[in-house]
Amino acid sequence: MLVHVRSVLTPEEVAHCRDRLEASEWVDGRVTAGAQAARAKNNLQIPEDSAVARELGDLILRALGRSGPFNAAALPLRVLPPLFNRYDVGMGFKAHVDGAIRMVPGAGIRMRADVSSTLFLTDPDDYEGGELVIEDTFGTQSVKLPAGDMVVYPATSLHRVEPITRGSRWSAFFWSQSMIKDEGARTLLYDLDRGITGVRGKLSDDDPSVIALTASYHNLLRRWAEL
Repeated sequence: MLVHVRSVLTPEEVAHCRDRLEASEWVDGRVTAGAQAARAKNNLQIPEDSAVARELGDLILRALGRSGPFNAAALPLRVLPPLFNRYDVGMGFKAHVDGAIRMVPGAGIRMRADVSSTLFLTDPDDYEGGELVIEDTFGTQSVKLPAGDMVVYPATSLHRVEPITRGSRWSAFFWSQSMIKDEGARTLLYDLDRGITGVRGKLSDDDPSVIALTASYHNLLRRWAEL
């Protein structure tokens, strides 16, 4: 399941992130990569323990808390604080799969990476190349979104970032551990949630069909959730 989440950040929030990142130190992105990914990765990142990363990460986490589409798609139990990367001309990231287990900074615990998210901080017209190409059961998708928009997809997916040929592509990226470990079950719940939203647009909330569908959603969530 690949989901395009629109307007996670407002234009003002995107501009604030850009200003703070512009004045920050960028380091080789391979510092956060595993052995396999390090051979495929060529980009820059903001150090994850920097004050800017924590500040902007908190801003994004607050935005995710108010995003119904993100929460419906990911059903997050834990969200790793966002990281920030940058691809300049000639940079890219060859095909890879994200690591399964991540350490939560400052918490002393590990989390399973079920869902990957990339939040774009650069408008598509400002660079060429840089498409996020995701391969999974839904086929191969090439993703290049407006600044402030985000793509959510299974962390099990093979994916890559095409080399930049003009300009620079900046983004935030992070992983979530979902309450629903199984991707198939998570997709069913997301589709059911969208169906309920559509029915509610045509019927009243106390209509028996709405009540039955909503009850089914929550009972499936109760059956499958791991907390």
